[in-house]
Amino acid sequence: MMRFRLFASGCAAVALLALNGCAQTGAQTVAPAEVPALAPAAAPVSTPAAMAAEPAPYRRVTEYSFTANGEMVSYTAIAGDTWLRDMDGNPTASIFSFTYLRTDIQNAARPVVFVFNGGPGSASIWIHMGAIGPRRVVLDADVNPSNVPPFGLEDNPNSILDVADLVFIDPVGTGFSVPLNGTDPRTFWGVDEDAEAVAQFIELWLSEYGRWNAPKYVLGESYGSIRAAVLPRALMGGPIYTGLMRGITLDGIILLGTTLDARRDGDAEVAAGTLAAKQARALPGIAATSAFHGLVEVPPGGITEVYKAAETYARQTYEPALRQHLAGTLASETRVQVLQDISRMTGVSESDIGDDLHIDERSYAKIALRGRGLEIGMYDSRYTLPLANSGGDPVADDPAMTRYVPGFIAAFHQMLRDDLDVRMGRPYASIRWRELLFGWNWTRKGVAEGQSYATDLAWAMRRNPDLRVLVASGYYDLVTTPADARASITAAGLPQDRVTFTDYESGHMLYLGGTSEAFSSDLRRFLGK
Repeated sequence: MMRFRLFASGCAAVALLALNGCAQTGAQTVAPAEVPALAPAAAPVSTPAAMAAEPAPYRRVTEYSFTANGEMVSYTAIAGDTWLRDMDGNPTASIFSFTYLRTDIQNAARPVVFVFNGGPGSASIWIHMGAIGPRRVVLDADVNPSNVPPFGLEDNPNSILDVADLVFIDPVGTGFSVPLNGTDPRTFWGVDEDAEAVAQFIELWLSEYGRWNAPKYVLGESYGSIRAAVLPRALMGGPIYTGLMRGITLDGIILLGTTLDARRDGDAEVAAGTLAAKQARALPGIAATSAFHGLVEVPPGGITEVYKAAETYARQTYEPALRQHLAGTLASETRVQVLQDISRMTGVSESDIGDDLHIDERSYAKIALRGRGLEIGMYDSRYTLPLANSGGDPVADDPAMTRYVPGFIAAFHQMLRDDLDVRMGRPYASIRWRELLFGWNWTRKGVAEGQSYATDLAWAMRRNPDLRVLVASGYYDLVTTPADARASITAAGLPQDRVTFTDYESGHMLYLGGTSEAFSSDLRRFLGK
């Protein structure tokens, strides 16, 4: 990778990129700027003089070249703050983002992909460092890598920067993004509140970089799929939802690790039919996991055949049987047959499945490999850790998350310092639970309680007849399964000719474990349509 360190913090660097008004200064190193410490505003600051007196947002600009998809790509990286403002012009929050702009070709009509992760409470580090950014983490194994240093950092040959400019967004409260001027952080911590903040960021970014006429895409993972589904409403605007008209439409929405069900952990699924469907949809992922770990035989068609066969059985046979079981009308001979079928497909004994004909994913993760003394990961069921001595934390003690998270965070901080010249002097919040997740406002404007977020997608596709959706999932994701994603999309009645489903032999972070190249190829195909 060719490295050139350019320009200091402040607006001048970005203005130069837009206007080409200055010459490059070569490998110049400038002392890092301090994080802006804005005092609480006593009066509106919307006048030009008042706004000129503000400290400049923190910015770092660097330039590099690397090879993506077999093509040499030169690009500019801009890491720094964008200030959100209230209607009086007062700064209310800083959203820290990472913008990558290809510079060796004309870029006015290039697609722009706005990227974020989930949580709520997660920064964009995971897709940034694992999937499509120009640099990526190097782990020492595709599955069950070491989680102690040293970790690697390298150019990412599967980055999609060859075909689209990339903007990685850290919502307020994550990464380096913070409220300003004493603004209550709860102003940004809710489904609608978060979407409004990200929509304002996108609006400001389009104006700053002159990209209003560029094709626009959003890519969200996990809770980010909810954000991506809700965003079109905030980007368009209207008198009821936002009270503003932005008039921004999207060319495409890309969902990873999709979770569009409005029910959250702890909510009861009252209707027997809904419960039966949810239980049945757990089967394909469990069957695929059992095949991977050698509990059942893998057919000639591989894991894909295992998953698809289990998905068909779940829909045609298993779900109707569970409905009858919950209603107390299941015939005894059918019960016996279904129990045998589930045991055969999963490798789990009939006694472990039990009289309710169902084993949930978390129970399966602890039961399936107990004979080997292992627990299976929920976020990627290829991963394992010893069954004994788990601390019980659903993330820190998950066999997948605890394996790959340290490498991602270490490589990201190395990139911040060595490549992007970012020195913030405060921690980067990769994931923030605390008051953010636990205080999240799930109540929405003009939306019935419990309504699927897939309905937001349906609304967006009605408003925009050219909007397309790509839904990408991992077979080994036991948290947000491909079957659940398809069920949500189908139930919402989205135009099927504008929805594409792609599945990978990976987990929640579906680009890990040998699938990165295939995923990037599918993204290029989607962006090129």
